[in-house]
Amino acid sequence: MTVLTVALITGCGSSSPAVPTSTGSPPALRLPPAAEPAPAPVPTAPPAGRTVPVGAAPEGVVVDPRTHIVAVGVRDALTLLDATTGAVLRTVPLPGGLRHLQLAAPGGPVLVPDEDSNQLLRVALPGGEITSRVVTGRAPHDATAAAGGTVFVADELGHSVVAVRGEEIVHTFTDVTQPAGLAAVGDLVGLVDVRENTLDVYDAQRMRRVAQLPAGAGPTHVVADKRGHLAVVDTRGGAVLLYALAPAIRQIGRVSLPGTPYGITYDPVRDRLWVTLTALNEVIGLNLGAREPVLATPLPTVRQPNTVAVDSATGRLFVTGTAEGVLEIIDGVT
Repeated sequence: MTVLTVALITGCGSSSPAVPTSTGSPPALRLPPAAEPAPAPVPTAPPAGRTVPVGAAPEGVVVDPRTHIVAVGVRDALTLLDATTGAVLRTVPLPGGLRHLQLAAPGGPVLVPDEDSNQLLRVALPGGEITSRVVTGRAPHDATAAAGGTVFVADELGHSVVAVRGEEIVHTFTDVTQPAGLAAVGDLVGLVDVRENTLDVYDAQRMRRVAQLPAGAGPTHVVADKRGHLAVVDTRGGAVLLYALAPAIRQIGRVSLPGTPYGITYDPVRDRLWVTLTALNEVIGLNLGAREPVLATPLPTVRQPNTVAVDSATGRLFVTGTAEGVLEIIDGVT
């Protein structure tokens, strides 16, 4: 393993004071376009794992540690697989397409932001029944559950974030331009705005934005770790940015990752981030448990690895091959 060059930010930083939830954002025409995954070349190395056909254009994957089911978003459907064998268990038809999936809690349901139907769907595990449909706003991109069950949904083309309790929208935030990735730490929810290039932090109890920080040159996705930190993928800037939420909300580090980082997941058992590099058809592990973050040897993937998930019980990785309609399963990752 190779120690990375890591920029650790030692100043206290600052968090912006709580702001009203309807503060306007700069006109989108003045802002750079959202960062996108790099178009992947034809792979030059065989994938590190075995591959399973799952359906057209897979993007969005999550693993449930309780039922040991993998959910993969494909064109207008959700494919459910056995996390151990890779066998396809069932296909759940959806009204439209999706790009990201999260679990509401271990055991499910799966939170499905259906972009084409403008709905948040909840899909039960293991059976795959759609148990709830909530119209949220235009093109919901990602959804995450805060403590207490409030679900935040980023309506990417609706310029808003909605908070859903049960099947009711209890609050709408309009202080964003193009909201995308979401992750929750307790009652705090981190949101990546891919036009303003910021990490916004919301309080799910007070229903207020409590911080807005710079997030690189073109952020796309965010995950939380077991320390209560957030890791943001700066796709255009070629890096992972690390943020603490307590005692102050501040950036605490930056790890350079050449190769256009895009998809991200976190393994709390091994304390490791996994990030896909779409320009290289690779996935790479970042060990957060060391004194300084340590990068593992990258693993070759299927073509266009836009999303990745990990089974924390086994360390097994699941990488979507968006260009080829397959899911790569990588065993024995330690």
